[in-house]
Amino acid sequence: MMAEDTNRLSHIDARGKARMVDVADKPETDRLARAEGRVRISEALAQQIRENTLSKGDLLAVARIAGIQAAKQTGSLIPLCHPLSLDHVDVEASLEGNCVMLRASARARGRTGVEMEALTAVSVAALTVVDMGKAVDKTMVIEGIRVIEKRGGRSGHYLAPTPEEQ
Repeated sequence: MMAEDTNRLSHIDARGKARMVDVADKPETDRLARAEGRVRISEALAQQIRENTLSKGDLLAVARIAGIQAAKQTGSLIPLCHPLSLDHVDVEASLEGNCVMLRASARARGRTGVEMEALTAVSVAALTVVDMGKAVDKTMVIEGIRVIEKRGGRSGHYLAPTPEEQ
């Protein structure tokens, strides 16, 4: 039966039903995750962001706040995701050419990682960019959302390859 236990999917019970993973016996460790993504935008929207002339306000500031709020709600948004007490969340939003670049980091001391919190922060920040800019640019594209670094826990340190290394 032991070999069967190690081959089972972590979020599926013995009867094939979805379940939350029991992390009670895992040691608490310092956890860190960083994620990134971007929203491709038109030159017209980029110009309004640069000049801070959007009718809805400062797009980059609102996207940062939205990402932080989202990270704190990840356990409520993602089924089977453990609610975590985050020690820190940071979201950066910057305009680089015709892209809004989004980067998030999440930290916690706990029994499970914070990758979903960092990814949720980037995802909701990107959706906020779309919401705030849609009156100017209906062609925006969200892309490249991924974990770029993870530390802590049993699997150790992960650093994503750069686009050049892929």
